[in-house]
Formats: sequence, C-alpha cells, structure tokens
Amino acid sequence: MLGSQSSDSIEYEDQTPSREVWANGVCMKTSEVEAKLDEGNIQEAESSLREGLSLNFEEARALLGRLEYQRGNVEAALHVFDGIDLPAAIQRLQPSFSEKQPSRKGRSRGDSQHAVSQHAASLVLEAIYLKAKSLQKLGRLNDAAHECKRVLDAVEKIFHQGIPDVQVDNRLQDTVCQAVELLPELWKQAGCYHEAMSAYRRALLSQWNLGDDNCSRIQKAFAVFLMHSGVEAGPPSLAAQVDGSYVPKHNLEEAILLLMILVRKFYLGKIVWDPSILEHLTFALSLCGQTSVLAKELEEIMPGVFHRVDRWNTLALCYSTVGQNKAALNLLRKSLHKHEQPDDLTALLLAAKICSEDSHLAAEGVGYAQRAISNSQGHNEHLKGVAIRMLGLCSGKQATISPSDFERSRLQSEALKSLGCCNVFGEKQS
Repeated sequence: MLGSQSSDSIEYEDQTPSREVWANGVCMKTSEVEAKLDEGNIQEAESSLREGLSLNFEEARALLGRLEYQRGNVEAALHVFDGIDLPAAIQRLQPSFSEKQPSRKGRSRGDSQHAVSQHAASLVLEAIYLKAKSLQKLGRLNDAAHECKRVLDAVEKIFHQGIPDVQVDNRLQDTVCQAVELLPELWKQAGCYHEAMSAYRRALLSQWNLGDDNCSRIQKAFAVFLMHSGVEAGPPSLAAQVDGSYVPKHNLEEAILLLMILVRKFYLGKIVWDPSILEHLTFALSLCGQTSVLAKELEEIMPGVFHRVDRWNTLALCYSTVGQNKAALNLLRKSLHKHEQPDDLTALLLAAKICSEDSHLAAEGVGYAQRAISNSQGHNEHLKGVAIRMLGLCSGKQATISPSDFERSRLQSEALKSLGCCNVFGEKQS
C-alpha cells in the first residue's frame, strides 16, 4: 500500500511493528523520532521530521502528537498538540481549496499542489481531533468539546460550499466524520444538553459528505437523546427549514421522524438492519398512541428480518391498542399454534385479555388463561397473578351466555374464586 502513495502525499502506517512516515516521496522510520521523544527532546524530534520529510511546523507537530497518542502517552500528545496554530494553518490552506480546479491541460501540477494541501489539511485537522480525544480521556470534557468544534469550524472555513463528493482525501473525510459524531457525545458527557442538541442538528443539516452509516448512527443517537434527555429542543431554526417540508412540533415528533427515516433507509438497502431502531420506534409511537403507524411499518418489513412470531405478537399488540381485536386475535392464534410458540406467556395473556371482552370468545380465553397460569409457575409471580385475573374475567364473561342455570352458576363461582384468589395474591405481592 505504501508503494502506491503519491510522491506529494503525507501518509503514516501504524499497524506494523516498525512505524513509517511518508511525505513528499520520502519514507522515514519513526524509531529515531520515538527515541528522541522518550528522552523528552520534542524540539529535536520535530526538527528530524521537518528536515527528513520537508514538513512545516504544524505538520511536524501533528505527526509527533499522533505518534505519542498511538503509543498511549495522552498527556505528552496533548502537550505536542498545544503547539499547533490552527488558525495559521487554515489561513495557509484556504487559498488552495478555494481556487478553481485546474483544466485538464494544466492538471498535473495543479492536482499535485491540491493533493499536498489536502494531506496537510488532513494532518492538521486530525491532530486537533486527537487533541479532543486526549482531553476526553483525561476527563476534560468541556475542553474536548471545544477542540472538536474547532475541527468542524475549520472545515467550514476551508470548504465554503461544503465538502465535495469527489477529490477529497480519504483521511480528511474520515476525520470529519469522526469529529461530527464525537461532538454531540462530548457535550452530553459534559452535561451541556442544549449544546448537544445544536451539535446534532449541525451534524445533520450541514454538508459534511457523511456516509450512510455515519449519518444513520447520528440520527439514531439524536432520536434517543430527544426521547430521553428531558430537554425540550423546539423546532429547527427557520434557516434550516425547507418550504413545504414537515416541521416537527416537539421532541417526540422529531424523534419519530428520524427513526422512520432510518427504517426507510433499511428498506432501500442503504443500511443494515438494527433491531434497536424498531424498539425505539415502538416506544415512541406507543407514547403518542400511534400504534397503527407502527403496524404499517411492521407490515412493510421484509420477511426474514426478524422472527415471524415476534412480528405477529407486536402486530397483535398494535392492533389491540387501536381496538382491532379480531385482527389481533387472529395473529395471536398463529403465534400460539403448537408448531410456533404455544407457551409464550405475553401472547397468552394478551389473547386472554382480548377474549375476556367478548362473551363468544370467553371460553377460548379461559384456555389461554389456564395455559398462562401453568407456564408462569415458579417463573414470574406477577404475571401469574395477571393470568389468574384473566381467568376470572373470562369465566365471568362466559357465564353470561351459558345455556343452563347450573353451568352459569358454576362459571360464576369459578370466576369469583379466581378473582378472590387474584386479590389475595396481589396482597401477598405488595
């Protein structure tokens, strides 16, 4: 891989026992530099890199800091990174990136200069990102967040129109993606939740040229934060809104929108399936009573993504919540079939509850409740109490349509016995 590098690039290989640094067509082993660092001679180590690889001050410092960070010397790395003048580095790099791309005739020299500028930018920006990581490891979270923000501010100054899709150094793009993900996490760890909100929105609304995986992780983390942070975000600023687009009114709506975007990305094959996305979406839609929307999303998921019984049970819960008991019970009958999961306690209790509301289904509900009681023995005492109550309700409902006085009396007696037992059971539990 090293042999294929451009003669004008700066690269470093840290996966081999003997680390090497490439710059301007020259390869240099880091053993001599590391020896000087071990002796505490940072200036001599820096001079070795500058002379051996024709680097400027910021580039040499960035390489030294990265080397110390890789070796686990976080405080030493931070000391080296402190010497980098980021504004000065940006001022030198900006003209190269703002210039119009050279024509094909003059492409060789122009492309070469552009590559040098990109690698220099990559090196300096990665150094500030690693400085943020170093501060995070030392527990200085506010300082870490401010340094990480400096990386993104610098990128926006260098690329006025956003990062282009092509002709961007891979390492530079990786650093940007990592910094975009890290910043809101640092603000959260520091307890600065409003700053975290702003960082999430900046991550999703700015032109960072993020990959689908990076963007999806940020969207998921932001959705979870919106639901559980306890901080009301409010709608996005007017500058971020597009005419005719839907603008969420509060945290929960924004979280649901983000999660549904993630589900849609999966349908389109842009991301791999993440079961936790559906779990968060289920929670969010349940909070606002929109389980019918969840049912629609579940029906669109391709077979094989998750177990069919889990799909049936979740769909049954969605339908029963909105009063579609017939559809819910049909799904539960499938999931409780002897060839599927006939002893699933949650499904049995839901089926018994649905049957307890209809006299003509009460006898079927008695069977589900009895199976639930049997399966809860010694496992879940609370659910056993719920199953006993369901048995009483189903028996009482069944008695209302009994054809004989004797049968009606028997069923009512069983219902009272179950409900009485349920009350005693509840008192013991409390």
